[in-house]
Amino acid sequence: MSKRINAYWLMAIPAIILFFVFHTLPALEGVLYSFTNYSGYGEWKFVGLDNYVRLFGDPHVLGSYRFTLIFAVVTTILVNVVSLAIAVGLTRSVRFRGALRGIFFLPAVLATIVIGYVFNFLFSSGVTDIGKSLGIDALSTSILGNPSLAWIGVVIVAVWQSCATTIVIYMAGLQSIPEDVLEASRIDGAGAWQQFWRITFPLLAPFFTINMVLSLKNQLMVFDLIVALTGGGPGTSTQSISYLIYHDGFAGGQFAYQSADAVIYFIVIALLSLVQLRVLRRREVAA
Repeated sequence: MSKRINAYWLMAIPAIILFFVFHTLPALEGVLYSFTNYSGYGEWKFVGLDNYVRLFGDPHVLGSYRFTLIFAVVTTILVNVVSLAIAVGLTRSVRFRGALRGIFFLPAVLATIVIGYVFNFLFSSGVTDIGKSLGIDALSTSILGNPSLAWIGVVIVAVWQSCATTIVIYMAGLQSIPEDVLEASRIDGAGAWQQFWRITFPLLAPFFTINMVLSLKNQLMVFDLIVALTGGGPGTSTQSISYLIYHDGFAGGQFAYQSADAVIYFIVIALLSLVQLRVLRRREVAA
């Protein structure tokens, strides 16, 4: 027994060390630098809470928070609505179910940055060429070049990619619902909508909670798609917090300032996730 325990420790210790060196230690250093005036190079000194105070009055940062929160909420809702609809359709469909399941899961195995560049090309060339050939002015210019509409392009791509995983989770939940419960509801005269709203959806509550929490967290951390699709533009209309921290922190000489931004953003994501989890867990109990 002791040999087995020692073997477990021998396998776990290297992973713990690597996690601490490449994850925990850099995070702690970032917290330390957030209390300094470090630019990413040269000398630095402690400035206390100055960086944090400046953040709350910086319109550039607040604008990025506004975009990120709106994007995350809209994308999370659309991802779950679309994924649940597709999952229900795939579960009820018998023919080509396996093939369709594989097709819908394909975006999850592709690199996000690659997806972003592919859709960048489609929005900039493919769609505009079709719009010009059909004489449709609305499609003749790239949506990514419009400051008012660029975020919609990012939402479309994010929904397309994020649905892959959520569909699989919802399908697992749908397959766990006893068929005799659904059969009994049909015998009692329940229609398709009544059956879904009163039986299927309440029984999917734990899976709905998982997907909502993970979706919101992932969308709040959007970075790769912004880099590949818009680069935060036009202007700063699609600049997410993650992109702002990276761009201004490393290229803008604001290493300490954006480290403070990263600390605040970590707290925001953690609080939103905890609140969301608590509210949805209460719904599970009520259901």
